[in-house]
Amino acid sequence: MTRFLSILFILILNFTLSAQESISLVSWNIRDFGKSKNSAELEQMAEIVRDADILAIQEVVAGYGGAQAVAKLSNILNRKGAQWDYAISDPTISTKYVTERYAFIWKTKKIKIKNRGALIKDLEKLVDREPFYLDFYVDGKKMTIINFHSRPHDKNPEGEIAAISVYLENNPSTHPIILAGDFNVDEKDHVFNDIKDLGYAATLTNQPTTLKHACDSHNYLNYPIDNIFYGRGVIKKQGYAIDFVRVCENLEMARKLSDHLPVYLSFSLPDN
Repeated sequence: MTRFLSILFILILNFTLSAQESISLVSWNIRDFGKSKNSAELEQMAEIVRDADILAIQEVVAGYGGAQAVAKLSNILNRKGAQWDYAISDPTISTKYVTERYAFIWKTKKIKIKNRGALIKDLEKLVDREPFYLDFYVDGKKMTIINFHSRPHDKNPEGEIAAISVYLENNPSTHPIILAGDFNVDEKDHVFNDIKDLGYAATLTNQPTTLKHACDSHNYLNYPIDNIFYGRGVIKKQGYAIDFVRVCENLEMARKLSDHLPVYLSFSLPDN
């Protein structure tokens, strides 16, 4: 436990240094984010993301426990030196064991909003869990972040990504858009070509983001399926997966937080 917390402290120090003079977004699939997460685990999550400006969460459970967990995490973050606000989506229009919520949590000093976001109804019949979008304002400059969790790799997530590509093409924007989430597909897959042709770039390349159940030859990372795609007008500064595991001895404890690593992107927006 002591070693695990020491690693978290190192992550926090590095994270703080990299977050200066930029906007920072963390996208994280927090597995079964609801009543299953206790106070100690929420505290550890808060330490990992505390220096971000915006946190996008996937896999918030649809029941009341999911909303409670988001509120608790936000309250813990509020006790760490900055004020945060949060927005939770309605449950997705999905079958009983597929429906989820999304959440955003952000620092109110730097980030402003004018609404509480919404699910993208145009995609309701084309994906299992329609994405959640929210417009953010930084020094008066608008950007939209779309939060998405695709269906599993063996249930054609490629079809969902293709549908999102068409949606983005048919709904062009004059302000920057960021698409963040768990896609269950490697960004090198040809299905992302249409999104890239629209001017989006992947934050991570060849970076596994899921955790194995057990280490294999000292390797605990599995599939490169979590990412942040940033559109035109987003100027990338840094991007990486936040490895809160670091060594195999921490894997079991780390998996209690999530079986995914968070994805970090720091960026700036052009002057209006």
